[in-house]
Amino acid sequence: MPIAYKHTVFLIIRSFVMNIKKTNAARLLDQLKISYELIPYEVDENDLGAAHIAEQLGQPIERLFKTLVLRGDRNGLFVCVIPGAEEVDLKKAAAITGNKKCEMIHVKELLPLTGYIRGGCSPIGMKKSYPTYFHSSIVNYEKIYCSAGMRGLQFCIAPNDIVTAAHGTICDLTAE
Repeated sequence: MPIAYKHTVFLIIRSFVMNIKKTNAARLLDQLKISYELIPYEVDENDLGAAHIAEQLGQPIERLFKTLVLRGDRNGLFVCVIPGAEEVDLKKAAAITGNKKCEMIHVKELLPLTGYIRGGCSPIGMKKSYPTYFHSSIVNYEKIYCSAGMRGLQFCIAPNDIVTAAHGTICDLTAE
């Protein structure tokens, strides 16, 4: 049995034992009748990075997407969802969103603006709906992983479903 498969089976069994509570993001997907899996992982407060989460899930980092919140100089806040190992290209993100320039919001602003904390920010279920952009590589996978709205919990979901739920746009957002 492949290691990644064994790890996934372990995580699914552990999720039943842990009695995972649904997040607001999961309840929104339920309302939309969108299929997903909630996959728990162990949180390391000293390493909230995507590489650590991918390793915990036993998945390639390319399938793990992280949610970033940015502020444009003309159109305000927007969300970028990009592969875990990549960095957002600020010039591309600004151009796509109709801004001249943009920057990441400060981590202290994340909770009051979105309702989420660093390491647990989901592209859906934020306090307010922001324009959301998904990196084009998302369509390369049958299922992807992204935060379910809290540290220690990821969605395993079809790319088209998460894009639909977030009213997102697919585009190129990362540096070459």
